[in-house]
Amino acid sequence: MHKENIQDAISHLKNSGVRITPQRHAIIEFLIESGTHPTADEIYKALEGKFPNMSVATVYNNLRVLREVGMVKELNFGDSSSRFDYITTDHYHIICEKCGDMNDFHYDGLEGINQFVENVTGFEVTNHRMEVYGICPNCKEKNLS
Repeated sequence: MHKENIQDAISHLKNSGVRITPQRHAIIEFLIESGTHPTADEIYKALEGKFPNMSVATVYNNLRVLREVGMVKELNFGDSSSRFDYITTDHYHIICEKCGDMNDFHYDGLEGINQFVENVTGFEVTNHRMEVYGICPNCKEKNLS
């Protein structure tokens, strides 16, 4: 499944007129295969062994290009680091207050939220996001030991 997603991503970039560099390919591959919401620094650290001459600026520049063509979503949660999500469709996140681990979750009951909010408030909703905070299973287990 990951290989197919990577090939789809590469095709999307080519169709968008974006050059496929080895670093860009590796960043896409990392985002898809990790299934996490990494920071640019985390991506850099994961790939620096494979690309010793790559800088953090290269990672940021590539993420900017991927964001501009709609392949990644930049997530800001009030801290100083943006996180990047390969899944750009509407979905929600649960975030551990201890370690910062972030996971996607889906809840069908929220699909109509935009229409509901528009009906109640009169606003035209252009975007929304939801984060739920708590303690992840790993951190809970560490505290119980």
